[in-house]
Amino acid sequence: MTALDRNVETSTISKISWRLVPFIGLMFFINFLDRTAISFAGPNGMMTDLALTTAQFGFAAGIFFFGYILLEVPSNLALHRFGARKWLARIMISWGIVSLLFTWVGNATQLYWLRFFLGIAEAGFFPGAILYLSLWVPSRHRSRVLAVFYVAQPLTTVIGAPIASLLIGAHGAFGLEGWRLMFFGVSVPAIVVGIVTLYYLPDRPNDARWLTAEEKRWLNGELEREERVKTAEHGLASAKALLDGRVWILAAIYFGFIYGLYTLGFFLPTIIGGFEASFGTKFTIFERGLITAVPYLPAAVALVLWSRDATRRGIRSWHVGLPALVGAASIPLALTMSSPAATIAVITITACAIFSALPNFWSIPARFLSGAGAAAGIALINTIGNVAGFAAPFITGAVKDWTGSYVVPMMIVGVAMLVSAILTFSIAGRIREPVPVAGANNGAAAEPATARGRPAS
Repeated sequence: MTALDRNVETSTISKISWRLVPFIGLMFFINFLDRTAISFAGPNGMMTDLALTTAQFGFAAGIFFFGYILLEVPSNLALHRFGARKWLARIMISWGIVSLLFTWVGNATQLYWLRFFLGIAEAGFFPGAILYLSLWVPSRHRSRVLAVFYVAQPLTTVIGAPIASLLIGAHGAFGLEGWRLMFFGVSVPAIVVGIVTLYYLPDRPNDARWLTAEEKRWLNGELEREERVKTAEHGLASAKALLDGRVWILAAIYFGFIYGLYTLGFFLPTIIGGFEASFGTKFTIFERGLITAVPYLPAAVALVLWSRDATRRGIRSWHVGLPALVGAASIPLALTMSSPAATIAVITITACAIFSALPNFWSIPARFLSGAGAAAGIALINTIGNVAGFAAPFITGAVKDWTGSYVVPMMIVGVAMLVSAILTFSIAGRIREPVPVAGANNGAAAEPATARGRPAS
């Protein structure tokens, strides 16, 4: 590669990283905040006002994924057909409107239906965002870009938990309970950003006015070459992608990560609320929000550093499998600690493990899926993985009601993540990977390993 080519590559990826990734990250931030807002509402008045048991709360949290799974694959295929700009905007505006209706929910049945329709409205957003970025970023840069995108998820709790707590603390404003104000406050941004998306987000590189003609030629050439390699080696249409064994193994791996992610996401505020009974401590609503945010700031840092290492070395199976093992060991351990500080410290290790693995995981499907096959395969992985989005809160709530503690539910999380680790190492030799972005620090791009046949290690 010539020095001119390297300069064009650097400037192109830099522009994409600044122009697209932060905006998609903002969309993801709002998405995850709206999805998990129920976790802040539950222990701060909603469960009492709606007379919910822990199992009912878990079911309400999890039924979201029934609607989500129902339309996940069709929604992602529609994005592939109609373009990301319109379809992602449609998704955001739809879920913002549904989320807004939680402000006036009156009973458990209404809560169930709203969570179900919220899942339908959100269906396709996350795999659509992953697919969209894969259509803009060559594979050797994808792990680093996905890390910047994915950091929005832990930051949702770092920033969102205190904001949600402040809104809940405004109890009585406009004649509304605090948790209802919180739902209102986190819903409006989805509608606003959805409208902005229609005018800001380009569908493809040729539509990006901020790329020069030379940068467009380089990027289109790189992406077309990768498509030819993937088509020649794999050639998976959408139907074949849905039947590919690797896709189903990746879906099972993702299931374990999502099981851990949503157990933490939906129940951490409730576990913190139980510190008073367990350890004799008492916190205000805002203090609980700050404590909830504690594990996620180190998780955001770990995510970025781990993904940088994966980009530098080239992603290996242990970049996904090792964090899974750490999560499997740490999350059950958290509930054996003898103080709130020790409990949060161990949960922080768990959060770091889960978020370190996820962006590196999502760089794997794009190595062998392309075109409609990528749309279908990525959506299927996300769909099957997100079955855990229902299973985790429902099983956690039901088993907690049955046993009277969170010890057994957390052991189940540990087993799920252990299975993910085992499957990650087992599939390593079946999916090839790109070489590091730059073995030296000169920024030179290397030829993808898929073109040279180097297997994962």
